[in-house]
Amino acid sequence: MDEQTHGVKTKRRRSRAEIEQLVTEYEASGLGRTAFCQQRGLSLSTLARYRRRQEHTAGEGTEGKRWLAVEVCGAPAGAGGDRASGLAVVMASGRRIEVARGFDGDTLKRLLAVVERG
Repeated sequence: MDEQTHGVKTKRRRSRAEIEQLVTEYEASGLGRTAFCQQRGLSLSTLARYRRRQEHTAGEGTEGKRWLAVEVCGAPAGAGGDRASGLAVVMASGRRIEVARGFDGDTLKRLLAVVERG
């Protein structure tokens, strides 16, 4: 390697999934733009561009709705060999709602309506 190419960083393009993950992490972090960008080694303009791109993509034909990442986790067997089948929803704001097996759907609907207003 000669001196001209030694120490030169090449920029790697982030995939769409990586960009969406960064924006989601920023929105859930509670950090200001400057602090988040410093932690991640991003420029403020790059984060702003990623957020605009995601907002534009989310609004195309979906009326403001967008896909959410869902992770399905296996639960260890509980007492008596039953498996837990509760659900947990973690929102971009960091709020977390968990419901156990056999939860009341009407109560969950009312709870979600309150959370969405706030």
